Amino acid sequence: MTQFGTWVSFGGDAKIELAIVLLGAAGGVTYAGARLKLPLQPARPRQAAIVFMLSAWVLALVAFLVCFAIYAQKTIQQYPGHRGPGEPILPVTLIAAGLTFAAIFITSPHNAGTRLASSVIGAIAAPMIFELPFDLIVMARIYPPILPDPAAYRTLFFLPLFFVEITTLWLLTLSPMVKLSRGTFFCFAAMLAVFAAWSLDGFAYPSTPLPATLNVLSKLLAFATALSLFLPQRAKGTAQNPAPAKTLMQA
Repeated sequence: MTQFGTWVSFGGDAKIELAIVLLGAAGGVTYAGARLKLPLQPARPRQAAIVFMLSAWVLALVAFLVCFAIYAQKTIQQYPGHRGPGEPILPVTLIAAGLTFAAIFITSPHNAGTRLASSVIGAIAAPMIFELPFDLIVMARIYPPILPDPAAYRTLFFLPLFFVEITTLWLLTLSPMVKLSRGTFFCFAAMLAVFAAWSLDGFAYPSTPLPATLNVLSKLLAFATALSLFLPQRAKGTAQNPAPAKTLMQA
């Protein structure tokens, strides 16, 4: 196990067990994608639900910022000489978010307002597809520990962060473009499979080429998962039976 970075890597049987769990999850998601009747569009929220959703999202962001400030202050107090590592994958995340925004905006058949809102939602939700399972994996291993109760401070940091991630993913239901497709399931399963390969290397911090490559690849698959939600889906039977559609338009 290594303690470079912001979490302690896995070692011994732990990394094998993690890989098995992740491969099992990837297989389950793949099976669901193959068996479910897709594409499937989530139910659109009503006005009251939208207000509640946006309020919950804003409150989650505020709570996380406050808790993060407390956590950072305690870290500085207890480890005054400790400097956290850089964020080597951040440029990839920002570039992928920009490309996702552009791809959704260009492919959307809706009006400008809907296209813009959908593009923003897709760009901010995509990293959360990666971060939610990632944080579940590393939350118990973050480094350095904050005394006197490392578990309590981990909860202080991660609990509001999970609310941010979940409420951000919930925003996807606001877009009329979003549909679950087989590509969505398969891309997410591929991300979990890369996580499994990464775990065999201890799920180490991306400070060396192999974990950095696996980190980047899994993050790009998360963005591909998000993008698959917004790609236009061709309705079955449209090409084979155009006359009824024309009649409906005339009516």
